[in-house]
Amino acid sequence: MKSLAGESVVVIGAGVGGLSTACYLADAGADVHVIEKNEQLGGRASRLEKDGFRFDMGPSWYLMPDVFERFFADFDRTPSDYYELTHLDPHYRLFFKDSAEQSSANDASGQSPRAHGDKVDITPDLERTKRVFEEYEPGAGDALERYLEKSRENYEVGMKHFVYEDRTQLRDYLTLDVARQARGLSLLGSMQGHVENYFEHPKLQQIMQYTLVFLGGSPTNTPALYNLMSHVDFNLGVWYPEGGIGAVIDALVDLGHELGVTYDTDRPATAIKGREGAFLVETPQGPLRPDLVVSNGDYAHTEQELLPPESRGHDADYWDSRTYAPSAFLLYLGVEGDVDELAHHTLVLPTNWENHFEQIFEDPAWPDEPAYYLCVPSETDDTVAPDGHSALFVLVPIAPGLEDTPETRNEYRELILEDIATNTGTDLRDRIVFEEQFCVEDFASRYNSYDGTALGLAHTLRQTSLFRPPHRSKEVDGLYFVGGDTTPGIGMPMCLISGDLTAESVLEDYGQPAGQ
Repeated sequence: MKSLAGESVVVIGAGVGGLSTACYLADAGADVHVIEKNEQLGGRASRLEKDGFRFDMGPSWYLMPDVFERFFADFDRTPSDYYELTHLDPHYRLFFKDSAEQSSANDASGQSPRAHGDKVDITPDLERTKRVFEEYEPGAGDALERYLEKSRENYEVGMKHFVYEDRTQLRDYLTLDVARQARGLSLLGSMQGHVENYFEHPKLQQIMQYTLVFLGGSPTNTPALYNLMSHVDFNLGVWYPEGGIGAVIDALVDLGHELGVTYDTDRPATAIKGREGAFLVETPQGPLRPDLVVSNGDYAHTEQELLPPESRGHDADYWDSRTYAPSAFLLYLGVEGDVDELAHHTLVLPTNWENHFEQIFEDPAWPDEPAYYLCVPSETDDTVAPDGHSALFVLVPIAPGLEDTPETRNEYRELILEDIATNTGTDLRDRIVFEEQFCVEDFASRYNSYDGTALGLAHTLRQTSLFRPPHRSKEVDGLYFVGGDTTPGIGMPMCLISGDLTAESVLEDYGQPAGQ
């Protein structure tokens, strides 16, 4: 019976999925070497540090703390061995960009209108949140409670029986156990339809759907099952790790070091040849010859650019036909003074956001009336900015593959900064002392992401669960994949779990059960 003891593994890409897989495989006895094309570990969870400011360049929400606890428990550790958490209050703040037409529509419908340009804080106090919902729509407080009960059920059953279990073939779902566990889950329909069953007011619908950004989808193309994200948001809470998301990356790397993992930065893979027991991974610093390879790089890039044609599990048409999560226009800003109108996590939403989603998924264009997100870690962490300054970034979801020129960026920068001033009361324009931009071309060049998507494959019904690309290569024995393009999908917690599932696949193939 095969064992991983003495086997060599190269993990290509040091994103969360790659770092997770490396820990599991090293714990199982493998000699694990992680190589990363960029200058730092973390993949999209990179850090930008300059002029006394520090930014998490990618993920900024610490959600699903139970997933992190379970990951570290697999190695007899806890997150607190590496970093401390602060429960954010508010979880996040929303500013609504009302139009006069929308306000009139609310009056005509009999719904309880709020003031033009109103803001809402979602806090850890559920009773307070229910009262806020009642201000928009009579009965919405009780509806929220019912919605969250369903969300909790979907989360608990879905995580245990569908997320942590890698059901890779249709027959894995055609069992009595699956039918029993799936009974009552919101498996069919869209998030839009599901939310409309509980709330009429468009602002309340948006509050329940904003988390779809983390899944790279829209209310109309994301399955209703993902209402489980509201349990994540309202019940499990939103947290901040001391030092930011970069501290979580440091924890994964430190754990890897403790388990014997070695890391190389500034070492991209340029080709993958061979198969189990006889791989050749080409890099500018020289070839590596591992027994097994795990790719945490962009799945399409790995197949189309690193593998020879006969070793690819999917052709170019397959990748071209997929639905991709948005890219993003990002401004990293260091500003003089405070920005107290903004919370640590702030969302600015047009009440009618359908046009923005259409300009991402249906008719790609730079959004005319954008929804966007502001992250202000200096509201919680005074180490991210010099004294007397604030650190924040602005993220506008945009369609992948858009033309991304300096002229377009600068025009859009002015639009967004004016929009922030108009809708939040925070004028940043004369206070900026540090600025960097990041957009479609940067995602493509830094992360080799398909069409410059910020996240990878969206979570549409046809790209969920077994309809996502597999962890095992279809054509090459000994080659595996991990990360947001595989199951269970997008986001730091899902990528941690993806690392576990990929390692389980390796251990199953080598006859050694996980955990031994």
